Amino acid sequence: MLRPRIIPCLLVKNGGLVKTVQFGGGKYVGDPVNAVRIFNEKEVDELFVADIDATAQDREPDYKLIRNLATECRMPLCYAGGVKTAEQIQDIVSLGVEKVAVSSAAVHNPQLISEAARRVGSQSIVVVMDVKRTNAGFYELYTHNASKPTGLRPAEFARQVERLGAGEVVVNSIDRDGVMKGYDLDLAAQVREATTLPLTMLGGAGSLTDIAALIRAHGIIGAAAGSLFVFKGVYRAVLISYPARADKDALVAQTLQSA
Repeated sequence: MLRPRIIPCLLVKNGGLVKTVQFGGGKYVGDPVNAVRIFNEKEVDELFVADIDATAQDREPDYKLIRNLATECRMPLCYAGGVKTAEQIQDIVSLGVEKVAVSSAAVHNPQLISEAARRVGSQSIVVVMDVKRTNAGFYELYTHNASKPTGLRPAEFARQVERLGAGEVVVNSIDRDGVMKGYDLDLAAQVREATTLPLTMLGGAGSLTDIAALIRAHGIIGAAAGSLFVFKGVYRAVLISYPARADKDALVAQTLQSA
């Protein structure tokens, strides 16, 4: 039975774990491998790890880091960052990573999705859309750490990547990143209406109430969060956390019943 997934998102910069706000800055919060070990103990549903500098710096994925993460990880792992070719995707999957995410490469070379899906299966291909609301009021995709507008609308692009063979879409709100004031439910609705693919929302979760609101609105969905699971309190002290399994299951069950 499919159920909503609650997914910690870890951002890696210069080999360290960081947390950004609206794609800017990058507060150091620890070692990514140690974070994976902690999340293992907390029995998280899934883990999303993104090397946020790889594409912007035009470099290869850090295969040593990926291997170390995959070796430690006891839950499904999705990796993003610097991926440009189907060969790279195949190599990453061979290291034990269940899903590989592409973002700017999918924008500039959409056929990469089809080629990669043929090699490793659609279930392993995730397309990440970094999305910002423009001054004109519509949503637009950005690449390269939100520095390059693409002119693409997320709903249209979601339909395209589904046709090409992607297995999942992750929608990351640039405006909500690190703000911890709730998901952009309007953005989620637009993409949910456009595609039947599994959908994960990222950006804005500041409490379990925000996750419940997303699940209540969209049912079987992925609720990903960064700050919520690495910070505690108004002073944003670093503390890796995740709801206990019983609490998480109760939250999901109660939310689905009230939807």
